[in-house]
Amino acid sequence: MIKVSQLRKEFELNRQQRKELNTEVRLSIAVDGVSFECQPGKVFSLLGPNGAGKTTTLRMLATIFKPSSGTIEISGVNAVKEQQKAREKIGFLTGSTGLYARLTPNELIAYFSDLYGVERQLMEQRKLKLYDLLDMHDFQNKRIGKLSTGMKQKVSICRTMIHDPEVLIFDEPTSGLDVITAENIIKLIQSCKEEGKTVIFSSHIMSEVDLLCDDLAIIDKGKLLYSGTMESFRINMKEANLTSEFIRIIHDHRQGIA
Repeated sequence: MIKVSQLRKEFELNRQQRKELNTEVRLSIAVDGVSFECQPGKVFSLLGPNGAGKTTTLRMLATIFKPSSGTIEISGVNAVKEQQKAREKIGFLTGSTGLYARLTPNELIAYFSDLYGVERQLMEQRKLKLYDLLDMHDFQNKRIGKLSTGMKQKVSICRTMIHDPEVLIFDEPTSGLDVITAENIIKLIQSCKEEGKTVIFSSHIMSEVDLLCDDLAIIDKGKLLYSGTMESFRINMKEANLTSEFIRIIHDHRQGIA
């Protein structure tokens, strides 16, 4: 479970940044008073346009960024005060793979498995399951630097899940991937839900949101515009589809329409 309350993140702008933005304001507020909950066995989608504060929020949940204020609870752990303990319960996948190019998938997965203290036999069992699901067997011994974008993303997913985390955070997990690889990731998210894990993901692809999402939140310019169930969202839509309704909500917020 994830519980977020009054989450806020400020970044201090340096002189060059203030010049580029043509402002004398020294603080930029990326996330401003955001609260929501993600339940086990459900998929929670965090939606918003570019620059809305989605990635900043997810990175705070993953303990990469420390909030300026507010609280984050990950499976009963205070993720602001007990970051290392929270990290043990989290798997975080981002579009920026950050993999070691000279290693093979097998070497990388073994390395991260050791970091998490996973026993070697258990690691092999989990790795085999993930390799089967993601169709990774053919390139498990190739250097990561020689792999395609889709293959690298599969390696990132395996690295994210090798310690069997209770909470999974996916930031644009299918961005730029081919249809087959994207479908494998969708199946993986569905299997995580079936296993009772807490899943939160961000995506610009509304068909994925429509297929996977149980609950959702919409943010724009750091502000929470909606948080609730997908069922309730659909019932109260004023537009014909999710994409149009999302655009309407963002437009109304920017126009100051309640």
